Amino acid sequence: MNKNKKTKIRHILYHVLITLFGLIMIYPLIWLFFATFKTNKEIFGSISLFPENYDLSGYINGWHSTGQYTFVDYFRNTFLLVVPTVIFTLISCPIVAYGFARFEFPGKKVFFSIMISTLMLPNTVIIIPRYILFRDLGWLDSYLPFWVPALFACFPFFIFMMVQFLRGIPKELDEAAFLDGCNSLMLFLRIHIPLLKPALISASIFQFIWTWNDFFNPLIYISSVKKYPLSLALRLGLDVAAVSNWNEILAMALVSIIPLVLLFFFMQKYFVEGIITTGLKT
Repeated sequence: MNKNKKTKIRHILYHVLITLFGLIMIYPLIWLFFATFKTNKEIFGSISLFPENYDLSGYINGWHSTGQYTFVDYFRNTFLLVVPTVIFTLISCPIVAYGFARFEFPGKKVFFSIMISTLMLPNTVIIIPRYILFRDLGWLDSYLPFWVPALFACFPFFIFMMVQFLRGIPKELDEAAFLDGCNSLMLFLRIHIPLLKPALISASIFQFIWTWNDFFNPLIYISSVKKYPLSLALRLGLDVAAVSNWNEILAMALVSIIPLVLLFFFMQKYFVEGIITTGLKT
């Protein structure tokens, strides 16, 4: 067997293995898609991937949810919660990162260390003090517990990511901009923000996905069904006192992840670029 033939066989085996591994990875999504067309009895009583009959009642009944509020309301609530949170994060975090990356001030290392240390702080530790604070401020059952922390850059992961990115930008570029008449604000807005684009897109994707999928915090702060985001709305379908319609739950779960999948595929190029340039891993 000559060398070219061996190389060709190796490439074929490589692609076959990669394809099999990819199918194993996405099999839960494939199963989820076909299970949405099955009945409850078929979901738990058959090991076949494909349904005997394609039943759309899971989508129709699931979309209407409780009847008083449909998934139109829950999608609107989710976007109302997520979009301002992402926008406020993209405004506040670069400003704080710019301060840490480009300015010298007393206590800078201490403040930066404190900020980094909060990355190690489990979310469960601060749940009770945050709840008491937001309760005293009268913010419960509203989206303010999500918006206001984002407006005040309470996400150290994104700050650290942008600091890393800004440190990679040569300071000679700043000096050249100052010689051309830029002040610190103009330098930030006209030079650094455009260069931060990959990091900003990565942060926006992370924040969008994390806030969209967040179940615990909305469960604590949101009590009115009319303000429920998708994560809580999907929980409404689970009734411990009666049989749950799993085809409806699975159908709405599939519908709820479509915006996330579309976002990732449309922004994949910038997302990978941002991760590479900041040296971070998910």
